[in-house]
Amino acid sequence: MTRIKICGITNFDDALKAVELGADALGFIFAESPRQINPQKVKEIITSLPPFVTKVGVFIKESISIVNILTDACRLDVVQLHGEYNLKNNGSFYAPIIRAIRVKDISAIEEIQNLNSAYFLLDTYSKDKMGGTGECFDWNIAREAKRYGRVILSGGLNHNNIGDALENVRPYAVDVCSGIERAPGLKDYEKMKKFIDEVRRWDCQTN
Repeated sequence: MTRIKICGITNFDDALKAVELGADALGFIFAESPRQINPQKVKEIITSLPPFVTKVGVFIKESISIVNILTDACRLDVVQLHGEYNLKNNGSFYAPIIRAIRVKDISAIEEIQNLNSAYFLLDTYSKDKMGGTGECFDWNIAREAKRYGRVILSGGLNHNNIGDALENVRPYAVDVCSGIERAPGLKDYEKMKKFIDEVRRWDCQTN
């Protein structure tokens, strides 16, 4: 089954609804963003979640020490890293890591090859944003990236295009944020339901 991550969670109601609809993971953005959430709020939400939900902290160019402090304080299961982290040993982090790659063109493959990670989140490149562009990239690049680790597909996904994305890439997981929102940081439950339903429909047809 394709794993589904709902990113940019900013409140408990959205978190709980995502879980009720079948999301496997929730993403909390600690970096500067319209969807940024403070650590105390993250801790409150996570404490109230049911079991077996993966909690992902999203960080941009943050120090390893701060990432580890917040991982521990908020009880994060996974950390998603954007920006340059020149790591020879990913064991520096308290939690497993996902490396985020902004895909501009095929040169992203070389970047992936040079990273020491088993999991990659591929998002669309923007000179102004580190993520959340709402735009798709060339999915042929994502297919090629699967040679080097498990791919989490992101970038412009919504209920209208997720079927094509899954058919083209067949990723380990998908990550959606702006494609299921009514405003930055506020989820649209109908869009979220349609998105999750489309992923599960594709899974059932394929498997």
